[in-house]
Amino acid sequence: MRIRTAAALVFCLAGSQQTAWAGYDSHPKFEQFATELEKEYQIPPEEAKRWLAQSKRLNSVLEAISRPAERTLQWDRYQDIFLTQKRIQGGKKFLKTHAALLAKAEQEYGVPREIITAIIGVETFYGTRQGSYRVLDSLATLAFDYPKRPLFWKQLKAFFAMTRDEGLDPGKIKGSYAGAMGYGQFIPTSFLAYAVDGDNDGKRDLWNNPADAIASVANYFKRHGWRTDEPVTQRVRVQGSAYEPLVNDNRKPKWTAGQLIDKGVSFTQEGGDLQRPANLIRLQGKQGAEFWLGEYNFYVITRYNHSRMYAMAVYQLSKALSE
Repeated sequence: MRIRTAAALVFCLAGSQQTAWAGYDSHPKFEQFATELEKEYQIPPEEAKRWLAQSKRLNSVLEAISRPAERTLQWDRYQDIFLTQKRIQGGKKFLKTHAALLAKAEQEYGVPREIITAIIGVETFYGTRQGSYRVLDSLATLAFDYPKRPLFWKQLKAFFAMTRDEGLDPGKIKGSYAGAMGYGQFIPTSFLAYAVDGDNDGKRDLWNNPADAIASVANYFKRHGWRTDEPVTQRVRVQGSAYEPLVNDNRKPKWTAGQLIDKGVSFTQEGGDLQRPANLIRLQGKQGAEFWLGEYNFYVITRYNHSRMYAMAVYQLSKALSE
């Protein structure tokens, strides 16, 4: 999710919308929410009321979502968070511990085990940091009291459908301040669409079961178009000025490798189809501007998180894990 609401607006809302109701079942928009929930997921209003009566507004959630790392940091500092020796060693341990599960997922979904592991490593340090917020409170706060409300309104409805389908207690699930959950930090709509039962035990447990978590991340990538055995990115050089309008102009590749070459981009790795889709990426690294070729699989990683820095961190961590 990329949310660009100014922190000042969030703090203003946090101060001005202190409410008299104990739970969000008394919020003025509750009836609208309950009606939509019943229409979309056949969950009766009394169930929504019972759940939301337990919810609490969390101003800390409104504050946290106003300052995501992708908006406040450049690549030179962002990489220091995720490309540490501790995270690399933890990833190699995860690869070894879950070798059979990762091999099965790679064979079934066509996604490299190092990419799956890197996603889980970046998201939750291999399942050890899944978030301490009660998801019911986080999503209710954002659904009813955040300026970008429709985004989380949808997630809250999906959360209730998810807990019903999986037989879970909505009041006991923990996750991030934005309502992301489990090893891979799936938001509720992603859980409903892409979570799978990796060990065929009849449950989709992304919090405690590595088999389900690994298979679900792999399934997410496959469903978003991961191209098996194709590259992700490579460092490139630029010359002249014709390339400048192409820099970071779109997440989905809109050029071909050949077109980038014609604009002054030269590759560090030879070979490959010059008609393959690609973008030109610029990141601010420790030694200045870095230019990278964003191939289709790089774009697929940004389907998990829209940040180019996030995708680069996943890629570089995966490379470190393969060494």
